Amino acid sequence: MFEYEILVVILLISFMGLIFTGFPLAWVLGGVSFVFMVLSLILLNGFNVDTYFLDDWNDFGIIVDRIWAQMQNWVLVALPMFVFMGLMLDRSGVADRLMANFTKLFGALRGGLALTVILIGVLLAASTGIVGASVVLLAMLALPPMMDARYNKSLATGVVASSGTLGILIPPSIMLVIMADQLSLPVGDLFMGAVFPGLILGALYVGYVIIAALIRPDIAPAPEKAGHVGWRNVLGVVWSIVPPLLLILAVLGSIFAGIATPTEASGIGALGATVLAAANRRLTLEVLRRVCRETMLTTSFIFGIFLGATAFALVMRSLGGDEFIGGLLTGLDVEPWVVVLIILFIAFIAGFFLDWLEISLIILPLVAPVVKDLGFDLIWFTVLFATTLQTSFLTPPVGFSLFYLKGVAPPGITIGHIYKGVVPFVILQIIAIALVFWFEDIVLWLPDQMYNSTR
Repeated sequence: MFEYEILVVILLISFMGLIFTGFPLAWVLGGVSFVFMVLSLILLNGFNVDTYFLDDWNDFGIIVDRIWAQMQNWVLVALPMFVFMGLMLDRSGVADRLMANFTKLFGALRGGLALTVILIGVLLAASTGIVGASVVLLAMLALPPMMDARYNKSLATGVVASSGTLGILIPPSIMLVIMADQLSLPVGDLFMGAVFPGLILGALYVGYVIIAALIRPDIAPAPEKAGHVGWRNVLGVVWSIVPPLLLILAVLGSIFAGIATPTEASGIGALGATVLAAANRRLTLEVLRRVCRETMLTTSFIFGIFLGATAFALVMRSLGGDEFIGGLLTGLDVEPWVVVLIILFIAFIAGFFLDWLEISLIILPLVAPVVKDLGFDLIWFTVLFATTLQTSFLTPPVGFSLFYLKGVAPPGITIGHIYKGVVPFVILQIIAIALVFWFEDIVLWLPDQMYNSTR
């Protein structure tokens, strides 16, 4: 197996290196897979080495069956529906109303605008999993008033970037849908398991802003002329919260109660977001056309990577890559929980250079069987892994939220302000990872409760 171990290492290094060439990821995955399939047949067959199941050119045709099986998975139908739901909700005007009413309620407080951004980020996260759209929307709504209120630029950008990424963890999350497909896990269980980690992350953000504003009032000052907060402001907030809450209840409530499958619930969410846009008089043929087009492009991008990742996984496993990596991890003379920490550290470092999608499709399927063999609950580990991938949106040089934010930030905000601003929030994300790691019930309590109530 020595020759194949060398090819596995070269395969991984080649993939990592080619990512930085700027080629589309799907082509990189597919191209690397084909080249190393050829190398394994030409170079190593002459040594009479066990080639697992890629013994001749025709064996690579297995990829067609694998792709067909993956495309028949009904869970993946939820993916374009949730994408449509998120994009339509961003155009529905719900966030504008939330921002206006929350600002009236919390704007008079020190750090009130930052708290408003976080709370809206949590609500948007529970109704859309599109990070780019959420970051851009929050930046356009919140950064100008925060700059007018003389907020510290780093704090303002850090709050916006981190709050906009909550949607990738808080259900309904497209990342959890993809992870469920890769590991053959129930999407509903992952959704339930991710509820409390996502809310804890939001609570840590809120706590940080409150403490930072108390210690250094100059970074998040209260307005000089604050208006009176009355019952009308409270009712305005409640009224603006009701529509997204009803949408969240319709989608997640139907899944958790066992009334609808995630695929069916995604359709409900897409319809609900469209109804909200129509109710706010934001639904036009042009808006519908743009949302459908962006949904098609996003879904095509993801499924293109699916195809490349399927080929990559086939060649990797044919070279014994899964056994090689599993042997490396299980062969460590450490406690099982240390192995999990090593995996999380690898995912954290990979997040500096790779997007969450590549990590979910390539790294997660390789390490999850090892974790399961060590005796850990796979639902808990998957949610823990997803919590770790939150950091990939904020860590340079490939933190996509940072580039989304810089693209719409007002003049005067530099990439340096953004990098400095996200550091405390990355630390908060690491704290959330530690909490989920040490207290499994944060993830497993809700799925266990729902399971016991339906038995």
